[in-house]
Amino acid sequence: MIQQIEITLPAYPRGYHLIDSEIERQLPNLPGVGILNLFIKHTSAALSINENADPSVRDDFESIMNNLVPENEDYYTHVFEGSDDMPAHIKASLIGPDLSIPISKGRLNLGTWQGVYLCEFRNRGGKRKIVATIYS
Repeated sequence: MIQQIEITLPAYPRGYHLIDSEIERQLPNLPGVGILNLFIKHTSAALSINENADPSVRDDFESIMNNLVPENEDYYTHVFEGSDDMPAHIKASLIGPDLSIPISKGRLNLGTWQGVYLCEFRNRGGKRKIVATIYS
């Protein structure tokens, strides 16, 4: 059986935000065993699974990505949406738009120190939509 819903996240500021509880809150009851696929419907934000305990990891992600893909480079041609837009597209492509998470015993089967991140790369990205597909 396949179920699909669209989850709307509130606007988050630029950065890396743990969203597992928000995702779980909006999901229907999960099957005993299955897979949850999450797909973000945006080109300037991404999804990732990483450290959920120490907030400095999220700060370091922001610093590293800003060094890898800086703003205001002279060679950018896609600039009409602001200095954060083209770098946001590149960062989103590097990290990716989707995740697959196992479901076991009716719960997301993440590791002890794992959490789902919304990687918001725009200064003002607005609400974000995620398609959640449950395969059981």
